[in-house]
Amino acid sequence: MAKENSVVNLQVINLIAKGTRISGDTLSDGDLRIDGEIIGNLETKGRLVIGASGSIEGEIRCNSCEIAGAHKGKLFVSELLSLKATSTVSGDIVTGKLSIEPGAYFAGTCTMSNEPLGNEPK
Repeated sequence: MAKENSVVNLQVINLIAKGTRISGDTLSDGDLRIDGEIIGNLETKGRLVIGASGSIEGEIRCNSCEIAGAHKGKLFVSELLSLKATSTVSGDIVTGKLSIEPGAYFAGTCTMSNEPLGNEPK
């Protein structure tokens, strides 16, 4: 009996590890986890996680986002933005939905809308 070949669709998560620093714009079609440092703009069609040791300075555009670390700059999230208790966010936010845990720090403005933002990742 012949064995059928099947294609498995695995979602790969890109990881920027602690101790890694990237300077410049970053583009991704998949999910990203940042435990290191990015200085520059970041755009992903997937989910972005900024770990407790992670930081991004620059504009972010993504589908959904969870921040436990630091971000400074504008943030455009199509769906859900979740700020964890350890997060520090400074800048303007445009998001569909927002969740903020007690202890999170946020300085800036926030605009929420169920309508398409017009700023979704390309």
